[in-house]
Amino acid sequence: MRRGCLILAAGLLALSGAGRATETDGANPYPIRLVRPTAAPLSAMAQLGRAIFFDRFLSASGRQSCASCHDPANHYAPTVGQPAMLGGADLREQGDRATPSLTYLERQPPFSIGPDKDDQDQPPSLNAMVALGRDVARAVKTVGVEAPGAPVPQGGLFWDGRVDTLQQQALHPLLNPVEMAGSEGAVAARLRGARYAWRFVPLFGPAILDDAERLVSEAMFALARYQIEDVSFHSYTSKFDFWLEGRARLAPAELRGYRAFNDPLRGNCAGCHVDRAGRDGQPPRFTDGQFEALGAPRNPALANTRDPGFFDLGLCGPFRSDLRAQTQYCGMFLTPTLRNVAMRHAFFHNGVFHSLRAVLDFYNDRDVAPDKVYPRAGDGSVARFDDVPVAYRRNVDVEDPPFDRNPGDAPAMSAADETDIIAFLGTLTDGYRPSGR
Repeated sequence: MRRGCLILAAGLLALSGAGRATETDGANPYPIRLVRPTAAPLSAMAQLGRAIFFDRFLSASGRQSCASCHDPANHYAPTVGQPAMLGGADLREQGDRATPSLTYLERQPPFSIGPDKDDQDQPPSLNAMVALGRDVARAVKTVGVEAPGAPVPQGGLFWDGRVDTLQQQALHPLLNPVEMAGSEGAVAARLRGARYAWRFVPLFGPAILDDAERLVSEAMFALARYQIEDVSFHSYTSKFDFWLEGRARLAPAELRGYRAFNDPLRGNCAGCHVDRAGRDGQPPRFTDGQFEALGAPRNPALANTRDPGFFDLGLCGPFRSDLRAQTQYCGMFLTPTLRNVAMRHAFFHNGVFHSLRAVLDFYNDRDVAPDKVYPRAGDGSVARFDDVPVAYRRNVDVEDPPFDRNPGDAPAMSAADETDIIAFLGTLTDGYRPSGR
């Protein structure tokens, strides 16, 4: 269920006198004030986390740090176009999924199924949340329409939402055999030998270095504090942010793309990538934080796909185990933020696409011309949804625009629409400097 649309609806923009002025000069006629995180000197805990973040010697290879895959120079995302990063003891093991950015995770809610229940002392169990949505139809996500529907999975970190905190998230790459390839004991030993080991003692006491489990846990807590306190992880300094505040002007192509992004008959992008600021002035996250099964094509460049029986099912495995029996969620992955998306080099959980044009072509062609998206099967037919087992293809979204079309229908977007949307997505890159700043 979508939880918001844009402050300036495309229809209002086209019809109002202010909208006609904006067509010419690109200004926002209804500026608002955004509330951003305040930059401040890092605490001692966050400074420790920063040292850990850039420490290559915590990996089994001695050549890979958190920053190797989450490059600060590229908004904490990879700088290469590989579908998955290489890791392991010799940096030759391919990862399982495309590496997501570490930006804009500070407001990510914990994993849940269904709406938040602020009035509950104890959140419902996972099984109880699942049961809530069994007999309720899912709502179609359309820009500008608030419709009740079945409780849906949302929140959490990683593509499958399997952890809830940055502290938990930080540990997984360190222990993953195809990433930094460590163990708790090995990581603890490397932390004791690190040049910054002395920083642990004033924060946690001298006994910390003798307790491997606690040492690793507190190191991950420090990493989380670094990601929370350093505003470069969530600066909200894109051109679009300053446009919302009336401090920047959109170019004609950017403005057209903004409208197509919000047009339910064209992109309908804001149906999932919500671009409305919060009531408290928090900048838009450009995601509804929910899970979707989009049926992206199988990526033969991933090592896992050499096994024709292997399928990455997202919420129901193989890396998450608590929802394996809930097959209605098989093939679903977290909707990522679109902030800094123009700087990405691999898209979707399997990194199958390497440009925004390819992504928009997928949205446009998946249902009306599937032969442009999927390979041919042995019998010559189009192998539609080839990265989802046949039993779970019913989970793939065929209702939300533009996925509500049939073969032979006209595509939702023109080539010009795609070009304009790409121009708009470029306004979501951080580091823009408005004139007079």
